[in-house]
Amino acid sequence: MANPGSGPAASGDPGTRSRVPGLTAQIFIGLLLGIAVGYLWPAFGVDIKPLGDIFLRMIKMIIAPLIFSTLVVGIAGTGDLKAMGRIGLKAIIYFESATTIALFLGLGLVNLFQPGAGLSIPLGTSTADVAQAARQQQHAWDLLVHLFPTSVVDAMARGDILQLVVFSCFFGIALGAIGSRGKPLLDVLDSVAQVMFKFTDYVMRFAPIGVFAAMAATVGGRGLAILLTLGKLVLLMYGGLVVFALVVIGGVSLLVRVPFLTFVRAIQEPFLIAFSTASSEAALPAAMEIMERFGVPKNIVAFVLPAGYSFNLDGTTLYLSLASIFIAQMAGVHLSFAHQLLMMLTLMLTSKGVAGVPRAALVVLTATLTAFGLPLEGAAIILGVDQILDMGRTAVNVMGNCIATVVVARWEGVFDDERLRQYAAEKVAV
Repeated sequence: MANPGSGPAASGDPGTRSRVPGLTAQIFIGLLLGIAVGYLWPAFGVDIKPLGDIFLRMIKMIIAPLIFSTLVVGIAGTGDLKAMGRIGLKAIIYFESATTIALFLGLGLVNLFQPGAGLSIPLGTSTADVAQAARQQQHAWDLLVHLFPTSVVDAMARGDILQLVVFSCFFGIALGAIGSRGKPLLDVLDSVAQVMFKFTDYVMRFAPIGVFAAMAATVGGRGLAILLTLGKLVLLMYGGLVVFALVVIGGVSLLVRVPFLTFVRAIQEPFLIAFSTASSEAALPAAMEIMERFGVPKNIVAFVLPAGYSFNLDGTTLYLSLASIFIAQMAGVHLSFAHQLLMMLTLMLTSKGVAGVPRAALVVLTATLTAFGLPLEGAAIILGVDQILDMGRTAVNVMGNCIATVVVARWEGVFDDERLRQYAAEKVAV
């Protein structure tokens, strides 16, 4: 009789392991199952929402130590502080170029297709949530002051990524400036970074369950009919995101000599996580690890990705230009092209530095509506489909920030093409 442990079904058999879906496939399966469960058993879908919340909490507890350790090691380990200043300037130039294109793409689409024109939706909806968000809007000096934390512990506790980046930059510069005396601390932080990447690997094994629960709760609580509500805006938004991804990000990948399909395959895991959870933070650890393996140096990944969360929200800026003009159309308010350009400038300024605010896009939108005298009730109506819109714009935000690391690395002349070829070969083999 054959040994039952020696057959192909044995747990150690390579053939068996190869038939187990990879993490990306598991996440996608979890997403589809979550939609099905939320539709068929909505009460159960809502009840299991805590599983999704647990996953997001586990991700969030990784963020602060991961960013701090990787960014400090990246800055202090280079030994060239001028290079970090140069990297920061190049990142900002690319960020502003990409977000400007996203804003004007949204402006062009909303004027071309007029999704809000003739929409018979009354603007008498309660605006309690929107008014509360509007009160949180920030002014120019507030944004500048907000960059600098009074306490890094408080910034970590609140998950304020931008403040953490500023503190980490100063800490890394100071650590690098003391030379060999800082080497022991640099080694410790490098070990912390490696531990956090391993920690991330453990947490990501829970991702399929977390995504399943998050989707089941969303569909169970709002129903599939939410996909039909304000369908014009939803379709136009996703159409714009697809155009931006294919034309802009695809064009950028061509310019930096990185195969677009290889890039897309590489980031599919953080992309799906961001789409499923509508959380850029949830995708950050996986994105950082993948872009390092893709050929981008650690110091550039550690600086550009977190900074992009405040300055390179491509999907969010496209959404803001669409939503603001859509509300004007819905309210029957005609805005001249000059007024629309001024509104785009306002959106560019107010969208910086609010990534840590809950429903940041809503805060920016309501601030802009208030500034231009448009009805806040329009934002309250859009709030009904905000979850669906948030999923798409968050995924494109992550995609845009990932390609930004490649752009800066190539611009600096430090992108590792050999690692890219090795990574592409590994993906093909899998």
